Amino acid sequence: MIKNKLNIQERVEFISLFLIILLIISNAIINNDSNIAVISAICGIIYTFLAGKGVPICYLFGVIGSSFYAYLAFSNAIWGNVLLYLIYYIPMQVLGYLKWNKNLKLDKMEIIKIKLPKKDLYFLILILVLLTFIVYNILNQFNDVHPVIDSITTIFSIGGMYLTVRRAIEQWIFWAFVNLLSLIMWLNILLGGIPVCSTVIMWSIYLLLSIYFYIKWSSEIKNYN
Repeated sequence: MIKNKLNIQERVEFISLFLIILLIISNAIINNDSNIAVISAICGIIYTFLAGKGVPICYLFGVIGSSFYAYLAFSNAIWGNVLLYLIYYIPMQVLGYLKWNKNLKLDKMEIIKIKLPKKDLYFLILILVLLTFIVYNILNQFNDVHPVIDSITTIFSIGGMYLTVRRAIEQWIFWAFVNLLSLIMWLNILLGGIPVCSTVIMWSIYLLLSIYFYIKWSSEIKNYN
């Protein structure tokens, strides 16, 4: 019975992923959206979906999606995101692939999830808050269009990626926070007349996925104990 339930759940997940991709492509055709935004959105969502499943191959889509997103951020003068994706995300995704392959379950090609010790989590948050203030001042000097949101999403994405590589469930809390702020930022850009509707959809889906996979990982970690 459990196996059947898991199979049904997986079917629902993959059907949902297919429908999301179809939605992005349909929107791009209707609204004449940027091709770069479409590719970035599709690869990014596949990456997040596979990362939530704990499958190391997710990082292949992560590298591709990050490359296109960095170009999109560059085109819209979001310098913090440009540096984040080129200097940090792509190298960390290569490292993540190597780390995840060393921590797979014996019965299937999925990673073993962990819960971060509270003292480590609080220390990480403190460091990230301090770095956010520093980055905000730097971005302000370079006329970043959204210095507050850009600095917060940039630094907390660093923390989120670090937790992803460590296989920690707390990553999904960080990603939910980052995804919400990023959604607000790209909505403002869309309302300014720039055709990035696919990117807005992408961040909306990211937000929903981060909540879904936090719940799913919580259930799996409880079963370990």
